Amino acid sequence: MTVTRSSSGTMPSATQSRPPPAVAHRPDLRLAAPAVAAWWGAFLSTSPWWPVGWPAVGICAALALAPGLTVLPGRRRRLAAAVAGLGLAAGLGMGSMRVAALHSSIVDELAREGAATRLTAVVTADPVWHSGTTAGSSQRGNDTVIVAARLVRLNARGRDLTARLPVLVLAVDRETLGRWHGLLPGQRVRTAGVLRPPRPGQALAAVVLARSPPDLVGRPPALQRAAGVLRAGLRAAAAGLPAGPRGLLPGLVLGDTSGMPPQLVDDFRTAGLTHLNAVSGANVAIVVGFVLLVGRWLGVRGRWLPLLGGLAMVGFVVLARPQPSVLRAALMGGVALLALASGRRRVSLAALSAAVLVLVLADPWLSRSYGFVLSVLATGALVVLAPGWTAALRARGLPTGWAAALAVPLAAQAVCAPVVAMLSGQLSLVAVPANLLVAPAVAPATVLGVLATVLSVASPAAAGWVATVGGAPAWWIVEVAQRSASAPLAAVGWSSSAPAAACLAGLTVVLVAVVRRIGARPRLALAATVLVVTGLAVPATSPGWPPPGWVMVACDVGQGDALVLSGGVAGAVVVDAGPDPRLVDRCLRRLGVRRVPVVVLSHLHADHVEGLPGVLRGRQVGEVVIGPYGEPAAEHARVLAWARSAQVPVRVADTGERMYVGPLSWQVLWPTRIIEGEGSAPNNASLVLLADDAGVRMLLTGDVEPPAQRALLARWGARSVDVLKVAHHGSAYQSPELLRAVRPRVALISVGAQNDYGHPARSTLLALQRWGVLVRRTDRDGTVAVVGPSGRLRVVGTDR
Repeated sequence: MTVTRSSSGTMPSATQSRPPPAVAHRPDLRLAAPAVAAWWGAFLSTSPWWPVGWPAVGICAALALAPGLTVLPGRRRRLAAAVAGLGLAAGLGMGSMRVAALHSSIVDELAREGAATRLTAVVTADPVWHSGTTAGSSQRGNDTVIVAARLVRLNARGRDLTARLPVLVLAVDRETLGRWHGLLPGQRVRTAGVLRPPRPGQALAAVVLARSPPDLVGRPPALQRAAGVLRAGLRAAAAGLPAGPRGLLPGLVLGDTSGMPPQLVDDFRTAGLTHLNAVSGANVAIVVGFVLLVGRWLGVRGRWLPLLGGLAMVGFVVLARPQPSVLRAALMGGVALLALASGRRRVSLAALSAAVLVLVLADPWLSRSYGFVLSVLATGALVVLAPGWTAALRARGLPTGWAAALAVPLAAQAVCAPVVAMLSGQLSLVAVPANLLVAPAVAPATVLGVLATVLSVASPAAAGWVATVGGAPAWWIVEVAQRSASAPLAAVGWSSSAPAAACLAGLTVVLVAVVRRIGARPRLALAATVLVVTGLAVPATSPGWPPPGWVMVACDVGQGDALVLSGGVAGAVVVDAGPDPRLVDRCLRRLGVRRVPVVVLSHLHADHVEGLPGVLRGRQVGEVVIGPYGEPAAEHARVLAWARSAQVPVRVADTGERMYVGPLSWQVLWPTRIIEGEGSAPNNASLVLLADDAGVRMLLTGDVEPPAQRALLARWGARSVDVLKVAHHGSAYQSPELLRAVRPRVALISVGAQNDYGHPARSTLLALQRWGVLVRRTDRDGTVAVVGPSGRLRVVGTDR
């Protein structure tokens, strides 16, 4: 018998014959600390309140470096703190330098003076068409085209100046909108306009109100022309598809959502699928990964394979346009591919940290971009969490493919949910299952869309055939989005504040820990699964907030009025702001309102206007419209001061004027005269609006009292409405003739709980009930939403 001995002369044991266990490498955090510090520094320095200047940078850098150099024990800790401090100083310095370049230029001075100018600029992004009206417009069809550009030269106040600064061009002339919208990035144009200052914190030197059509100078770069041809080719190839897939396919491939119906955009938001409509690192990873697979199948090996991947990435950048957002997506896609190819979290996290560090220093305003935050978090989830979660699921018997398909969306949802809640004011409860259901269709739809785009140059017919095939997975994604968004409790309202986001992040950590503990006990896991399935099967008693298809909301702001009218994708119109800025701000955040083309203040009593700062806070507000009666004088002065501070114009409404925002329209019916000596003059001078949205007619009466109500009825006549905002919080001062004439189906009373005025009056409630009107009041029903269309009108409250 032959005995084999080891080199040491001993018998090999069973333990020695096994391969050594794999060592779990910890993520490499050396670059993460300076990246996060630089991000924070860039965020601070681009804030409107940051004291621009190098002394502030030096002070902050010294404060950041001091603990690392003098206090912390250990050489490595001191070195780490010092590197983080340098990152913070770099972020502060780059941001301060860029902000100073904007605000110390002659362009900034001219913008504050409202100077007229002739200028030459280079378009830097695809123009965006906003349907509806611009602030202050009283005619339908007065849409706006917004063009991001880089200033090259301008002539103002008799001086020729050279300046390379970012500006935003707003074109409102209906005769020239098409010419502005057809511009390509890289195109140099000349135009005349008026300079206006941007909003605080914007990365702009000025806003240009265009007063002439664009005069083209030369041609756009060849790459941009090629991208324009390819993008148009995909839209033409997808033209034969149904509306949903036709709008979605360019969104998946190019981030072009211009063809998506507004309701479908809302469904994607509710279902947690909005990320599919933007050019992201995932798009890049799918396309480049597909090209690499085909290359390997064709026999490409060695050094040629990375070269092929690089060419595919360059090609995708050309297709989606070589602009900053696409270049960021390409960089993040490269990090994701590195993570998948290497399988080493140390390398991948270091690459992600380096990418973040370079990007926030190159463009400090990225630190304030929700899109950039979500891109970084999603890539980080793929790099840090997904591999471990996939391994844990495999250890519990799940096949590798299913484990990865489950782990990736779970990880992405876990880290992105707090930011999404801040962005949308709601928390999607169907995001994970919706992402799981669409995951098998995203890659085929994207790849087929890219193929159709490329083929459109050589053979439009072949491109149309490929787009038709790609329409099948796109149809599935649309179906999942629509059905998920219509599910009971698809989304719940969640505060958009930073503390609420931090609370959600903490709850997510706790939930992950609980799930891990449950997963280790099969019986407990089975019981939890049964409970979850049973809970989903039981019909919910209340829908998510806001309810889909809402046309009007009466915010619960206590004893006061604050109404919100939906203008679709064009934004929302706010009628009155209530007595408390915090309450109206909370209501608008829960509705996801970030753009308010018009704020209408029916009259100047405190319970209607004191909340105006809450409407203006953090939103794009076009204008504030007030009535002709400027009393009380103190509140009038406060409204003007708040609007001036937010750089929002104020104008007086004209009785009879009509205005439009998207599908919403309204007419000012009153006042035609000021009624003195009979009741309250400010109340009787309230603006009365007749609004229409999706066929739902709404009469908003402010605080008008019987004298004004009778005069309004005499001038306007008897016309029925769907919704009546009962005047003066449902007080007893109502004209029975007006209530009988309008015959509303729904009456909304905005009133505070246990108020001292006795509102709403019992006589008013009895009169409405006698005529069969459905009455909803904010003191009992909370914030109340009217959901259309007119034929299927319903009312949903948050139930205090």
